[in-house]
Amino acid sequence: MAATGCNSGFQILPGQKGSIMAEDQKALSRAVLNLWSSEVGGSADGLFSEDYVNHQEPDAAGDISDNTLEDYLTIVDVYRKGFSQSEVRFHMQIEEGDIVATRWTIKSTHDGEYLGHAPTGKTVEWTGIQIDRFRDGKIVESWVDWDKYRFMNTLGFI
Repeated sequence: MAATGCNSGFQILPGQKGSIMAEDQKALSRAVLNLWSSEVGGSADGLFSEDYVNHQEPDAAGDISDNTLEDYLTIVDVYRKGFSQSEVRFHMQIEEGDIVATRWTIKSTHDGEYLGHAPTGKTVEWTGIQIDRFRDGKIVESWVDWDKYRFMNTLGFI
């Protein structure tokens, strides 16, 4: 029996009941992070479940921000309008069952307005870790912790 396809070109093998292989989960996690890349970019189609939740590190008030898929894609869009030459580098991925953890670095140039800040022309680089949980071959939940201080300090926002 041939493998059946699912979105984004990833394969669900017969008898797997909607699960995808570890390498496919890792590839999906990389595809999500590449949404931030100017060079790779790509579409979010087929990556996320409809009830996706993105948990970000604490905001200025110390609260965890839980974003819907629409919220998350808006965050990515706002970033991409403010930054070009964005490169995502992957350092490590660990898969355990339905969880994939990815350690990454993003480097980009601030050459557009971003959250009310005029372009600085500065190149900024920061690191982070994203942990994705999968269900039925799609990412249903992510936890993201990134070096917001380094990002904002390099750009002179703080």
